[in-house]
Amino acid sequence: MAEITTDQAYSQITKLGAEPLWRHYGDLFHPEPRSAAVPHRWSFSDLRPYMLHFTETLSLEEAERRVLMLVNPGLADPPATVNSLFAGIQIIMPGETAQAHRHTANAFRFIIEGESAYTTVNGERVHMRPGDLLLTPGWHWHDHYHEGSGPMMWLDGLDFPLTNSFEAGFFELFGDRTQKSSVPDDFSSRVYIHGRLNPVWETPQTASSPVGNYPWSETERALAAIGDDVDGSESEGVVLEYTNPWTGGPVMPTIDCRILRLRPGFVGRPARTTASTILHAVRGRATVEVGDTTFDLEPKDILAVPGWARYRLDCASTSDDVVLFAYSNRPALRALELLREEALAD
Repeated sequence: MAEITTDQAYSQITKLGAEPLWRHYGDLFHPEPRSAAVPHRWSFSDLRPYMLHFTETLSLEEAERRVLMLVNPGLADPPATVNSLFAGIQIIMPGETAQAHRHTANAFRFIIEGESAYTTVNGERVHMRPGDLLLTPGWHWHDHYHEGSGPMMWLDGLDFPLTNSFEAGFFELFGDRTQKSSVPDDFSSRVYIHGRLNPVWETPQTASSPVGNYPWSETERALAAIGDDVDGSESEGVVLEYTNPWTGGPVMPTIDCRILRLRPGFVGRPARTTASTILHAVRGRATVEVGDTTFDLEPKDILAVPGWARYRLDCASTSDDVVLFAYSNRPALRALELLREEALAD
């Protein structure tokens, strides 16, 4: 090879599809995680009027899934809420249906408001009530129907940013607009809701929980049974995880879902985790410090907590319980041995 300068060598290897590691070392290997996501709060009371507006101005043909994506300012292209998870608020009006489809991304819906709607998942009608957690595991057919009055709204949670980053995303429409019921209504919840008593005639079909709906009535009953007899976590108060009855682990292989109860006056110990988390205020008002920013959470608000960001939950000024719903990518990180969690000094 003819004698060339170092700058010429760098230019030539770039044309050959190569780069010198030593010039990028600091960008590839960080002392600690750097998240592109930023802490951000979405006000439900601010967004709700616009959701109602679109139901009046857009037909189902123009907006098949009426969902407002909660797009993190640091993750706009492609849109995501935290690095591997998505959150959106979906609305369906009386008499409306949503086209049946399936996708490899795992999904759930946490009901915010409304009554008398249901989702059909692989032939099972699962009814929705505020506070219910409904699962739609990957590659399960699902559609929605609202047979009541007033708007029905819920928080959509999906892992499609992770699925797409693996280039493993598939999507397919069902042959008809909706599925026919082939299983008794709410059957999976009635079979599995008893906790440690599982049906012996069933065998696990996927790594996801077989429960179609974790009803709010059961969640409230569990919190009430515990009462004030435990202090719970120093950082998050009384924390209960929705679990897969077959494994005792998370409800989905990539997403865990938890409910947090914070007593009046609770001030959590600061903590951080490599898991990225999305919080939804079910009841009460709380202050959440994330990094250098403080957020006031109002009922039904949603907050993004990026991975490895210092966070602290504060209910020092509240006179009633605060209940938060949280979901994260903890199971995926644990499976890859990338999960790290630690409490911090005040």
